[in-house]
Amino acid sequence: IVMGKLKMDIDLLEGIQALAKKEKIRTGVILSAVGALRKATFRNLKVLPPDLKVEKHHRLYLEMEQPMEIVSLTGWMAAKEDGDLEVHAHFSASTVMEDKVVTLGGHLIPGVITSVKAVVVIGVIEETNIRAGLDSRINQMDVKFSD
Repeated sequence: IVMGKLKMDIDLLEGIQALAKKEKIRTGVILSAVGALRKATFRNLKVLPPDLKVEKHHRLYLEMEQPMEIVSLTGWMAAKEDGDLEVHAHFSASTVMEDKVVTLGGHLIPGVITSVKAVVVIGVIEETNIRAGLDSRINQMDVKFSD
């Protein structure tokens, strides 16, 4: 298990990738995170196309710039054939809207910026048959298991 504290005012996804690189993690599971955000983009699917090949116009991007608390962060990471690390994660964050606490969630993409602090916990998987690669059926990167 690896736990790392990310710096303030950095991209959360890039911070996770940097932590994995520093700790030499090639395969792992994002177990949790706690902390604060100052900006986030929540990406969600509006419609699933019949051919399953999701494109940008099938998604909704909700951008917010205000104080938020990380409620959850989960996902996986695995090395691609070229050696780069693929991180696939979902997050949720709570904030105040019209004097009510609301929680939003979505796919973690670039542009989610940390605030006061962010601590991430990763479960490292060693000696594995898990890799990241392109799934031609959906034309997206996905986790792959070899025999």
